[in-house]
Amino acid sequence: MGAPSSGLIAEFFLQNLEDTHLAQISNKHNITAYFRYVDDILVIYDSSHTDIKNIQDDFNMLHPNMMFKAEPESNNQINFLDITIHKTPIKWTASIYKKPTFTDSIIPYTSNHPPQHKHTAIRHLHNRLNTYHLQHNEYKEELDTIHDIMMNNGFPTHAYTPPNLRRPPTTPGQKPGNTTQKWAPFTYIGRETTYITNIFKKADIRITLRTNNTLQNLLMQKAQPLDKYSRSGAYKLTCLECNKVYVGQMVQSFTQRFKEHRNAFKSNRNTSDYAKHALEHLHPFGPIQETMQVLQYQRKGTHLNTIEKFFIYKEFSINTHLNDEFNIIPNRIFEALLKNQ
Repeated sequence: MGAPSSGLIAEFFLQNLEDTHLAQISNKHNITAYFRYVDDILVIYDSSHTDIKNIQDDFNMLHPNMMFKAEPESNNQINFLDITIHKTPIKWTASIYKKPTFTDSIIPYTSNHPPQHKHTAIRHLHNRLNTYHLQHNEYKEELDTIHDIMMNNGFPTHAYTPPNLRRPPTTPGQKPGNTTQKWAPFTYIGRETTYITNIFKKADIRITLRTNNTLQNLLMQKAQPLDKYSRSGAYKLTCLECNKVYVGQMVQSFTQRFKEHRNAFKSNRNTSDYAKHALEHLHPFGPIQETMQVLQYQRKGTHLNTIEKFFIYKEFSINTHLNDEFNIIPNRIFEALLKNQ
């Protein structure tokens, strides 16, 4: 989150810092090589006459708001970006590095996404495999990993080659970045979109595809008509007297959940925060048509939990919530969605 230019400004600052101090530090500590990508730095040095602790101390003195952490090699190897560098007496070798939190989840092959989007991850894995100079056993191990990722996400694995979806070469006389090039965005709904976009490609119009399966659409879907309470999903109860709101979810039916709130009100039980509020402030408990509003229909699962948290956060942001505020934590994604709304 933040300004789109923040990354560029940070890179300007780091490059200026390197241009000003790196040569001095490198000569002082006899640094053999220095590599940086964003905030990851790889330093190669001779440990017989260079102490990494002294290098770290000098880096930490460059700016009061910057703190560098040194991670020396272990067992003659070190991780840098997406590779593990192995040191041998005669040469260096590399293997693909995966974090402990690595998962094999990508866009499933059966999902309703443009083929270009689905094949991107597989094409990236194959390109990385053939870019690094891996040993035979490392190459085979990574190839097996790619095969497992494809199989677990429903991709065909028999004699599969990622389609070449790179940009077509420029025609003779056409300059790169030609401002006269026309683009047309399409929302992908299935194969029909492909048939239509092929017509535009013949007219020298570049096509960009998008989907409606975005986080904003998932969390901010318009509520459906309120005359049906037989389904499950997220709901809110609004106090008829003070407009305070309780947000909840139900995996059976909204009617069943409303009866539970009403029974808690009638029997004076502490099983409903909404009923507790009405009893403590002597506010009326209205009928379902006036009190309950369906926020979004959804089956049980993590999606429903996220929807419930989002609408609780929404009411919390305007101080109209009746939910337990101790379970509400800051969420920048929710804040951005509410600001956009």
